[in-house]
Amino acid sequence: MQASLLRIRINHAGNTALGPGKIELLQHIAQQGSISAAAKQMRMSYRRAWELVDVMNRCFDQAVVVSTAGGSHGGGAQVTEFGQALIDAYQQILQKSAQAAADELHLITRHLKKD
Repeated sequence: MQASLLRIRINHAGNTALGPGKIELLQHIAQQGSISAAAKQMRMSYRRAWELVDVMNRCFDQAVVVSTAGGSHGGGAQVTEFGQALIDAYQQILQKSAQAAADELHLITRHLKKD
């Protein structure tokens, strides 16, 4: 069963602390070393990406992403060790959830109308 069938969000204090979009953003930031480059890859504005990072950083007791301002040497962003641990934990939650619900997901998906 595909874990992508499940979309899990972790809510905290009225915000989505983690969800599929934020995890994807973190993965792109880790690969690109830049919020701006990650936003471009996801076809979202820099402002929206920065807002998502800000929400994550405010929801957790440790920084998820740290950034340095631009300038003559350029800026950048880095997913922290804690941020990488969140990515890994989220992926494990998806995998375990899909495994635990495999029978039920099979029942549901086999009865979905074909496009």
